[in-house]
Amino acid sequence: MVNIDVIASMSDCSDTKTPQPSPAVTRAWIGLMRTQQIVLAAIEQDLKAAGLPPLGWYDVLLELVRATGGRLRPYEIEERTLLAQHNLSRLLDRMEKAGLVRREVFSEDGRGRWVVIREAGSAMRDRMWTAYASALQRHLGDKLDDVQADQLTELLALLSRKS
Repeated sequence: MVNIDVIASMSDCSDTKTPQPSPAVTRAWIGLMRTQQIVLAAIEQDLKAAGLPPLGWYDVLLELVRATGGRLRPYEIEERTLLAQHNLSRLLDRMEKAGLVRREVFSEDGRGRWVVIREAGSAMRDRMWTAYASALQRHLGDKLDDVQADQLTELLALLSRKS
């Protein structure tokens, strides 16, 4: 969680040797962090209310559905999602226990493993998308028209480019 009070006081620092963000940039950062937390929590709550697993499960299942043969190595899932390796490992354990994925030995080196989506995993992704799509519309689509959504996408792309 982001400590907004600490961030807000960042623009009050008087160290002239280090470039400081303008008040507008600081406000943008605070708004971005607050909005991300609020919207993500609302979507997670919608999934929970529908009796579905957390959003991280959807992210993994979606990447597996998109992958050739419905399988990826764990590091590939990590690269394609926002999940840290230690969180991903535990998540895959839970998803395997739920019968949504299975692990197979990577035949080329015998040490690594594939994560393979099962039929139940594909069906769960479809069920989750129904609730997720509705939540996205309610929490974003009902508040932004397509032009605004495209503008937001462009602004966020500026932030995600490597310097």
